Amino acid sequence: MAESLRNIVATMLALAVLSITPAVAQVADEELFPVPAGLEPDVDFWLAIFTRYSTREGVLHDNRYLGVVYEKVPLPENVSRRQRQRIADQRREHYKTILQGLAAGKRDNLSADETRVLNLWPADVTNEELGAAAGRIRLQLGLSDRFQEGLKRAGRWRSHVNAEFARLGVPTDLAALPHVESSYNPDARSHVGASGIWQFTRSTGQRFMRIDHVLDERNDPFLATTAAGKLLAYNYSIVGNWPMAITAYNSGLAGARRAMRQFGDDAYGEILRKYDGRTFGFASRNFYVAFLAARQVDLNPEKYFPGLVPDGPVDYATARLPAYIPADELASVLNVRERDLAYHNPALQATIWQGSKYVPRDFEVRMPANLVNGSMQSLIANLSSDSVFDKQLPDLFHTVARGDTLSEIADAYGTRVSTLVALNSLSSSHRIRAGQQIRLPAAGPAPVIVAAVPAPAVTAVAEARPTDEAIADMPAIDDVPITDEERPSALTDQLADLMGSLQASLLSDPSDYTVAEDGSIEVHPLETLGHYADWLGIKTQRLRDINGLAFRTPVELGQRIKLDLRTVDAESFENLRTTYHRQQQDDFFRNNTITGVTEHEVKSGESVWILALRQYGVPVWLFRQYNPELDLHNVHPGTRLNFPVLVSNAARG
Repeated sequence: MAESLRNIVATMLALAVLSITPAVAQVADEELFPVPAGLEPDVDFWLAIFTRYSTREGVLHDNRYLGVVYEKVPLPENVSRRQRQRIADQRREHYKTILQGLAAGKRDNLSADETRVLNLWPADVTNEELGAAAGRIRLQLGLSDRFQEGLKRAGRWRSHVNAEFARLGVPTDLAALPHVESSYNPDARSHVGASGIWQFTRSTGQRFMRIDHVLDERNDPFLATTAAGKLLAYNYSIVGNWPMAITAYNSGLAGARRAMRQFGDDAYGEILRKYDGRTFGFASRNFYVAFLAARQVDLNPEKYFPGLVPDGPVDYATARLPAYIPADELASVLNVRERDLAYHNPALQATIWQGSKYVPRDFEVRMPANLVNGSMQSLIANLSSDSVFDKQLPDLFHTVARGDTLSEIADAYGTRVSTLVALNSLSSSHRIRAGQQIRLPAAGPAPVIVAAVPAPAVTAVAEARPTDEAIADMPAIDDVPITDEERPSALTDQLADLMGSLQASLLSDPSDYTVAEDGSIEVHPLETLGHYADWLGIKTQRLRDINGLAFRTPVELGQRIKLDLRTVDAESFENLRTTYHRQQQDDFFRNNTITGVTEHEVKSGESVWILALRQYGVPVWLFRQYNPELDLHNVHPGTRLNFPVLVSNAARG
């Protein structure tokens, strides 16, 4: 009897432990992802956007205090985009007029609408604050229908996301991020060039993935998930907490670190409410709170979307290619349609299907197991010798994409701008346009065409507006002619509003390239006084004079240099400086990919420079990005250094 009682008690205790384990885990998660004090209304706002309002309606709200919501605005589907924009503009003007009247001191004989608007604000709101609010009215499109579709799609990859994040030491709660980024749509494209469910830009993505005219691994949810986990882990290693690591995923590490220096490492509420950096706009302020809302829905989908059934994962068979293989030959030997092969291997670029490139060697091809009769590896081994190749097809043409420049194209193919100009009979201004075919050296000189008419061109390739079908979270209304802060786009598409393309290309660079209020800068790797002089349009000696530097004295990393900003202003200098570093980093990551991170404990007699350049093969500028707080003049035995693990892309086809 006593033994039975002990067994019953043990069982009850075990059940009790099991019952509280999820709660303990939830508490731990809440500590990792706290709701910033004072921003609870902002989380509730995004929760409503994700679950209550569809893309057929929007809400007019204050863009700083999201709890102030003026009105729901129906946006009929049976009218044009311009008409829907007109509807929104009319309602915006209505509330702008009300707020301006209240800001002028009107408090008597208020209409019902005026009373309601005034009551949205604290009782002690000032006229100045109401006047500022008149210029902060923003329209946010509802996203509930797209969020629901995203929850369904997420089921295809969720087990992989969880497994990869667990392997990389990243909280699996971060699997909610693609709901904010792309609604888990692998075809999502933003107008700043971000792509795939994780919305990697080219410059950030190529640190961890292959992105070129043969493969774009951003578009493969499996490969991009691994890259996203590595990026998030890297962000965390730099900023030390998940709220700012998540914020940096959108705003960039440099902006996140500047905000932390100003307000404190964990002053999340103040940072997200008050920080006003040039590259820290509406999307940056709201990215973390939107994630918190998306996470809440992701953890409780049945609560918000009763009856939702997520898609199931596909049972895939895979095989790694032993050689370069034409796509049609690969489809034939697997006995599948080319379009099915393309659908399940979205990293393969158009050049593969056009026949100008082979499917590259070592590519892991993926197909549903039920579509392949037998072992994929065995089937591929049956290819005849005239269907496999030990070399990739040479590059003959390049199709210009949005944002391409001729110098970048030349760098990508290892040639010169002058060669491309000659081969393509380009004008002296080197103008190119999106969709244009650029002839490459392997194609030889172009044939002579009588009375050839030069195609119209633009100096820079314009950012063409993507179609609604191509973008997961493109709003029903855009291009509202108010301010960038008020553009009623979905959160992801705000990236262009919060930062220029130059800053967007350096999201993973924690270096501070800004000019301080006193007109000084910190010296970073790859920079010289000559660079600064060129960007300022002055002579190098002028910089030596104002900084008391003797002739031939080099600048040192971490040193602060005073600038002469009489000819070029600080913002122009920063743009030139950022452009330089972007080009240097793009060139490097075109040929190298980060596959991991290794830690090294410094031993007596070791040199940081020798460790970086010789032992680990890491350039100093990249070493600094992985150790941004390191004082290079105070490295002693026992200091722990992080070195990215690099693999060369030279062998890729």
